Amino acid sequence: MSEWLVLVLAMVAACAIVLAVQVLQQRRIGEDDDPSETPDVIEYMTMMIGVVYAIVLGLAIAGVWEARSAAQDHVRNEAQALHEVHERVRVYPAGVRDRIRADVDAYVSHVVTTEWHTMRTKGELTDKGTQLLDKVRHDVTDYEPKNDFEAQAYQPLLDQVTAADDARNARADSTGATMPGVVWFGLITGALVTIGMIFALQIRRTPRELLLAGLFSALIAFLLFLIWDFDAPYSRGVAATAAPFLMLFPGAG
Repeated sequence: MSEWLVLVLAMVAACAIVLAVQVLQQRRIGEDDDPSETPDVIEYMTMMIGVVYAIVLGLAIAGVWEARSAAQDHVRNEAQALHEVHERVRVYPAGVRDRIRADVDAYVSHVVTTEWHTMRTKGELTDKGTQLLDKVRHDVTDYEPKNDFEAQAYQPLLDQVTAADDARNARADSTGATMPGVVWFGLITGALVTIGMIFALQIRRTPRELLLAGLFSALIAFLLFLIWDFDAPYSRGVAATAAPFLMLFPGAG
């Protein structure tokens, strides 16, 4: 099922539940009930709960978006470091240069095809990817420069391989969900409390009030879906992509 279809269903369900409960509640209220008698303290509490929950939602959205942006940066840094290795080995002899470039290409091809799918479905990297990157590292570190020109390129190449390995480790740490379960408990409980306060205000069954109640509940459902969608940086709809690898290594896909 498409994630956007899930969003639509969640928003419709939130509206339907709120409106159904409101209509049923209205039927139980007597004709002599006056909604203007709602205590001022309830209106004040409703306002404060809404403000506090809005702040919490904003912080949660900012947190998951920052995590998603950081995940994309890890991919970009890894791709750029490998691209530097691919280009800087041009000073090495043809046999060594071709072997290192072939191993870099093999690693990148594995990442954008096999490993990326594993990240999306299982939330982890592959052992094969680790082995291929280790092979690149061994290719670079095991070569002994034959002249000063090659020696000048040796240490920068090691630095780029280290940078690629660091970025890969950071990518591994970002594959899972970023929001702890206790935070989700607070977000969902806060949504229920915030929407539940609508009934404390004794909203009547007028078209305007029912429309506002439905839109309010749909908005909260959308914001919770947005947090959930960003929560796994590599796995869901608005996810980090392998575009940096494909841009720097066009033949990898």
